[in-house]
Amino acid sequence: MKITIARTAGFCMGVRRAVELALDASNRSHDSIYAYGPLIHNPQVMNILADKGISVINEIPDSGSGTVIIRAHGIPPDEREALTSAGFDILDATCPKVIKVQSIIARHAKKGYAVIIVGDRAHPEVIGLLGYAGGNGFVAETMDALTALPKFDKAIVVAQTTQNTVFFETVKQWAALQHPNYKVFNTICDSTENRQAEVKQLSSEVDAVVVVGGYESGNTKRLFEIARDAGKPSVHIETEADLEISQLGNARHIGITAGASTPNWIIKRVHGEIESLMVHNGRWLRRWLFALQRYLLLSNIYLAMGAGCLTCAAAMLQGIKPSFLYIFMAIFYLLCMHTFNNLRDITSDRYNDPDRAMFYQQNRMILSVLTCISGIAAMITAYLMGPLFFMLTLCMSFMGIVYIISLAPRQGNSGIQPRIRDIPGSKTVFAALAWGIVTSIVPALYGFGQIQSVTILVFFWAVSLVFVRTAFFDILDMQGSRIVGKETIPILLGEKKTMRLLKILSVLSAVILSLCSAFQMVSTLGFLLSLCPLSMFLFLNNYKRNGFSSGLRQGFFMEGHFILAGLLTIIWIII
Repeated sequence: MKITIARTAGFCMGVRRAVELALDASNRSHDSIYAYGPLIHNPQVMNILADKGISVINEIPDSGSGTVIIRAHGIPPDEREALTSAGFDILDATCPKVIKVQSIIARHAKKGYAVIIVGDRAHPEVIGLLGYAGGNGFVAETMDALTALPKFDKAIVVAQTTQNTVFFETVKQWAALQHPNYKVFNTICDSTENRQAEVKQLSSEVDAVVVVGGYESGNTKRLFEIARDAGKPSVHIETEADLEISQLGNARHIGITAGASTPNWIIKRVHGEIESLMVHNGRWLRRWLFALQRYLLLSNIYLAMGAGCLTCAAAMLQGIKPSFLYIFMAIFYLLCMHTFNNLRDITSDRYNDPDRAMFYQQNRMILSVLTCISGIAAMITAYLMGPLFFMLTLCMSFMGIVYIISLAPRQGNSGIQPRIRDIPGSKTVFAALAWGIVTSIVPALYGFGQIQSVTILVFFWAVSLVFVRTAFFDILDMQGSRIVGKETIPILLGEKKTMRLLKILSVLSAVILSLCSAFQMVSTLGFLLSLCPLSMFLFLNNYKRNGFSSGLRQGFFMEGHFILAGLLTIIWIII
């Protein structure tokens, strides 16, 4: 059984920009914020915005105050002027691709051209575009409507940005044959074209297609129509609650695509639901392995095993004989901190990782006990290592707790309680440093009694691996992080710049470790361990090429780089 998620599934550039503008405005302003009409055609996102204090107004009052966000579909120019005259500040979230069409229409309307818009008459984008036609605009939803229009001396033909590409090709052929004097502008968004082309290709490769998106979303409806017309069992759902697996027949390979206004967390939930249903309908061994894999990953036990492997590798790289004491200290300490953080951070997990959020809700008591036991075990292990390590672990644990919950008093009347975690990008940096200390500094202090030059090198290597791992998951979590007001590194730098940084760091780490091994600054184990950051580089390249995936496999692969470090170390020891 196989599930394939379309690379183009989810937010397009225009929708992402609109949602980000709205969330950023909500996170940074205490003034009233409104959306003039639904910002995008997705009720789940609109509910989130409502929870963030962004209400919808459908009519323009005589007077008002605060900020009004213009929806991604755009509005007529007279309505924009009315909002300004009423006293509102305008935050324009109109998609740049729609703005381009508006400009084309306005420019030609001033020259006396008739404007023919190929699109849905009732769609907000088309209504907005008509406003730029100066009373000389016409909408054609079908070829019959198009041929029924009067002949114009001069006219332009444009398309709603989410129009069906096949239909618009027919329109262009009609115009070329019947009205060669008309100017035709292909204004269908390239994201729409790519999305529709991909669903055609996907439909030819899978047994059934699930299209995810709002029932009022025009581009989502067209994706469903294309999948259905391909002859494969297809369903259009808004959330995983609408899914009936029986509608997909006996499909062994299911494709998932989503409209331009569908957030990642909805796609993840649908993927998780399908994956769960397919697994539970499979053989007992597959169900058992899936359950084990899910528990190890979501409980952070798999991550803690990786921490032990990384600690062993870092010790051997420094020429220190591995000890179960500091290996178990790393395992227990990082298991405690990560699980405690997940227990405290369940709000953002509802969007970033719905499966993890559900897992922590269902197993909160067990995971709380696991957190306490692992924390106590870390302190006992550190105590057995000596007073220095006990105090170091105690201080790190205290700082970890302060980072998460903050012990500072609330500031003034705002009720804001400052926390270290609110520092932009702090999560990734502090997580990487904490891992570096317990996996490389602690073994050096235990083995050498001091920090040597080789320790700094190994510290950089370990921190680089953890930084890449954490920042990558931050990229996947960008939508949820914005909702809860987190300013992670990808939000600060942008996804492309962050991905470029992670690739550079991966290659740099591999090159430095290989060179140090070549110049005998570290043992020949360095050559083998340089494969870990190189593997991360390949992983990132694959993500960029194939788009985001969901489910357990992606998490297992990324966390598995730490396990790989331990396996490579064992191979080196044996050889």
